Amino acid sequence: MSLTTDSRPVRPLVLAAGPTSVVVDVSAAVPRVLHWGRRTTLQPSDEPFLRTLAELQTGADGLHGAGFPSVLPEQSAGWMGLPGLEGHRDGTTFSSRFVADGWELSGEPGQQQTLVAQAVDSDAQLALTTTVELLASGVLRLSAAITNTAPESAYTVDAVRLVLPVPSEAQELLDFTGRHLRERSPQRHPFVAGTHLREGRRGRTGSDASILLAAGTPSFGFRTGEVWAVHTAWSGNHATFAELGLAGLRVLGGGELLLPGEVVLAPGEKYTTPWLYAAHGEGLDQVAGAFHDTLRARGTHPTSPRPVVLNTWEAVYFDHDLESLTELAQYGARVGAERFVLDDGWFRHRRSDRAGLGDWQVDPEVWPKGLGPLVDAVRELGMEFGLWFEPEMVNEDSDLARAHPGWIMAPGDRLPLRGRYQQVLNLTIPDAFDHVLQAISSLVAEHRIDYLKWDHNRDLVEAGDRSTGAPRVHAQTAAVYALMDELRRRHPWLEIESCSSGGGRVDLEILQRTDRVWASDCIDALERQQIQRWTGLLLPPELVGAHVGAPTAHTTHRTHSLAFRAATALFGHFGIEWDLRTASAGELDELAAWVQLYKQERALIHSGTAVHSDYSDDALWAHGYVCPLGDRAIFAFVAMATTAAGRPGRIRLPGLRPDVSYRIEPVELSAAALTRTAAGPPSWWTESTAVSGRLLGEIGLQAPMLYPEQALLFRLVDDLQTIDTTTENRI
Repeated sequence: MSLTTDSRPVRPLVLAAGPTSVVVDVSAAVPRVLHWGRRTTLQPSDEPFLRTLAELQTGADGLHGAGFPSVLPEQSAGWMGLPGLEGHRDGTTFSSRFVADGWELSGEPGQQQTLVAQAVDSDAQLALTTTVELLASGVLRLSAAITNTAPESAYTVDAVRLVLPVPSEAQELLDFTGRHLRERSPQRHPFVAGTHLREGRRGRTGSDASILLAAGTPSFGFRTGEVWAVHTAWSGNHATFAELGLAGLRVLGGGELLLPGEVVLAPGEKYTTPWLYAAHGEGLDQVAGAFHDTLRARGTHPTSPRPVVLNTWEAVYFDHDLESLTELAQYGARVGAERFVLDDGWFRHRRSDRAGLGDWQVDPEVWPKGLGPLVDAVRELGMEFGLWFEPEMVNEDSDLARAHPGWIMAPGDRLPLRGRYQQVLNLTIPDAFDHVLQAISSLVAEHRIDYLKWDHNRDLVEAGDRSTGAPRVHAQTAAVYALMDELRRRHPWLEIESCSSGGGRVDLEILQRTDRVWASDCIDALERQQIQRWTGLLLPPELVGAHVGAPTAHTTHRTHSLAFRAATALFGHFGIEWDLRTASAGELDELAAWVQLYKQERALIHSGTAVHSDYSDDALWAHGYVCPLGDRAIFAFVAMATTAAGRPGRIRLPGLRPDVSYRIEPVELSAAALTRTAAGPPSWWTESTAVSGRLLGEIGLQAPMLYPEQALLFRLVDDLQTIDTTTENRI
């Protein structure tokens, strides 16, 4: 559609994709989303009704002419909640009143549709470009760009926030908190009056960040209730919020959290917000499916089978030598590993975490012949080679810090508090950026390194330019993106993992330039069941690193069976983080069988639809993946703890084709197979059983009475007996 500047009333636009419809009013100065939710079929006669969606009822104390908020709400239009734009010109021009200056819609229903609207405020001397984009997956995303059109004066941007409305039926909120080693812990609460604001001021996404903020009908679950969810796609300081204000209006929103003076626009300069992503669905599984489809549709999404990773960290820590690591690689090859990642400790002065960060040269004392012999040994064993870096950080005890103390981020002369004995390297300084780029790029080129584990182990506290005292979190975040982009440009084969004290940098903007995330530094299988479950609301499993650790977990000192550890890691990007030299022959054989199972099932898991059963007892979970054709699935029953009822009931298995008869195939790779159930296995486990997808979804399987911290895996395979759908056989 061509640019529209006609001042006459314009009918609302209806965008549609997947199960989602979005109704947008473009007659206002800034687009207003009047409906975002279930797919609707509209008739020409519905147009007058659509116009009424922008109307509001207010009391005697209301503002005349106040209406439904735009995606960038303005106080000048009567919005009394968090303003869409906060800024000023040296303390003046603090409020905006934009006037429409045309819009353009491209794309077709069912495909990506993009609305770009222009607006101006001639008094404030600002221009606004708003983008509302509905992707083919049904995911909606918004962004805005503010341009300073004044010929001489600067404009300071303090905040730009974007919002989407949710209806009054959205009465409950779900978001996430957490900490290092316990990321993505859910919390629920009523959607009450006021603002529920989740700010991230850590200079990275944060282990306590809410990767989704969801509003839904009361007691919504994975398969039940109507859900609306948003995600702020930014790896620096950010905010996501829910707000219930005057006239009962409910919105979800987000944006970048700017420090004072971070964005000052000179004449002609522009600030563009991060994307605010949003998805609607019937239950959380449908919301997750929309995000998964969005990521899988990217041109940069990994297309090769996700290789089995052997990471060295919990095997050797800083204790590096060629002989030991070559032996570890040999054990990895024996069990079927396909990628060997040398973690922290390979570079100069790095015998602990107190020194060496920033000195990205191979330590000649540890590696007298360089990394070449290890790289060659790994490749001769048929594995790819990966290497750990922490490019944004520096130890004060390092050659780099001694040579360039001004490259450390600080508010001035004094240094910020240390975190993990390190400081932050100011990549907004061109020389510092080039130094790190060249150090990494030369090693990648020399050894044709396949994979970088990119870590980030401390918060950005008082992160400023040391010479000026100006804050630099916004610019640092952009510099990190530019560094990754340039490395990928120079080395197109290179894959990058986003690690940040584990799961501290998980967001959709870092995922535009990385190939997986490390969900947590905790690989205790019990903790990982929850961490991976909730990370999966945003990310598909092929992007979530999940490793089999040692029998006793490094971070919790819990001991778990190999079957439980491997069954947990199976539902992600499978890896191993265990000193296999200490494993018994039986453990190595069993691990090799789990690796083989992963290789058999990764195509299904990494392309399938995630499904979760809404079982009433959180002590017992059922989850799995259904392949795109619906004729195969793999599920797990997981006992997190003892059940409150003492004995489990039937658990429904959703997401299957109702007209297909599925053969149940138990997956048994542990020698202790049938002893894992407290009352003996159910009959469907020991006897050949086939059942329709309809009955599995509506009635379910009798759950096994598992001991705590155990898992039972099984496949569902089309039994080639199609259920007669012409007659309904009801029980």
